[in-house]
Amino acid sequence: MQRFHIHKACWLLLLPLLLSSCLRLTERKYDSAKVAFNISYNPLFDGIIYPSLILGVSGYNGGIPDDAELFTISLTSPAANAVLRVEIDSTALSYVTILQEEMPKRGETYTFHPLIKWKYDALYAMRRQGIADFTATCYINDERVAVRNLRLNYRSANECPISLRGPDGSLHSFRWLFAGYVNEDHPYIDSILTKIVDQRVVSGFVGYQRGAKQVSEQVFAFWYYALERGIAYSSISCTSNPSTMANVQRIRFFDEVYNSRQANCIDACVFFASLMRKIGLKPVIFVEPCHAYLGYYTDKKRKDIRLLETTITSWVSFPEMDSHLNDKGKLDDKYYLTIQKYLSEADQQRYAQGKLPYEKMKMAIARTLFDKASEYNQDNHVANATYFADSTNAAYQQLDIENLRRLVQPIN
Repeated sequence: MQRFHIHKACWLLLLPLLLSSCLRLTERKYDSAKVAFNISYNPLFDGIIYPSLILGVSGYNGGIPDDAELFTISLTSPAANAVLRVEIDSTALSYVTILQEEMPKRGETYTFHPLIKWKYDALYAMRRQGIADFTATCYINDERVAVRNLRLNYRSANECPISLRGPDGSLHSFRWLFAGYVNEDHPYIDSILTKIVDQRVVSGFVGYQRGAKQVSEQVFAFWYYALERGIAYSSISCTSNPSTMANVQRIRFFDEVYNSRQANCIDACVFFASLMRKIGLKPVIFVEPCHAYLGYYTDKKRKDIRLLETTITSWVSFPEMDSHLNDKGKLDDKYYLTIQKYLSEADQQRYAQGKLPYEKMKMAIARTLFDKASEYNQDNHVANATYFADSTNAAYQQLDIENLRRLVQPIN
């Protein structure tokens, strides 16, 4: 009994000390209300994350455009030389991100743009919409001050913002992001170039080394390959994007055009531009309201530019032609009537006489379509020249891929 009373007495003496210690541990030095910590998402994007934008500017070292900054952290420093640490938890799109900064002045309001550690492979793999919850915890001088949560929607990597209207009514063009879908580094391209050489339209690819005529021949070789591949026109520009502030376009990646053999105007532009960039040519995408077409310089000094209406590849499908060919090398009469208009009268006569081999017929058709594609937008392009020259005109834009590479990297 005596031993019990001794222990009880000790507890009675230690209890006030323990309570005092607990109170000191739970005591807060900084008032979270006065610190007013907050994390916000750029209101221009209307609560939506576009993986295409993040991937496109990921390799840019000069700082992304101001209207493309995504997250902003703001707070008021409660002490001089306070050390801020913000921990942002991982999401399906990002790893744990830590921002640490010093705030020299007490009572000063500071803003920071955290460099989110994105999961780039996950962003590229996104082909449907979803939700990401960002949780940010604020520490000042190692004291936990506040926690904020931010719920955002994310879109498919195929979805490219064209223009966004801010809460103040201002219009921001993001058409420059089209250049991110041009991918001269795609692993498919080397094998495609080998196949094109095997077609014997050109013996090899030399870029600008042999003059303007050879430049056009190389582009024609791409054209002939697209016809042989059977790339057809298919418009899938609409998306389920819920934002009333965004004008967006769904764009197929290079391998999606190749594998599906389908492309709309912008898809086909980025497909051809990717091949051109690979061999050193300088493509330009001209964007008008509801349409896009391709241009390419025929010389390094950019004195002459040729145009190409890429959707014309869908006017004739060589794989379909092949399916209508009999064992004597002749097309059935009904199908022949649909492609006859793309042959000269001399070629039509030679074909009727059995003197025009099938492969030469395809080459003749390809040349006719290529010439039409080169002329198709010429008058319209001249008429809209002043609009393209006006950099403030968001509806008409001249997207020089080589120049835009300083800002936008291939999305892959």
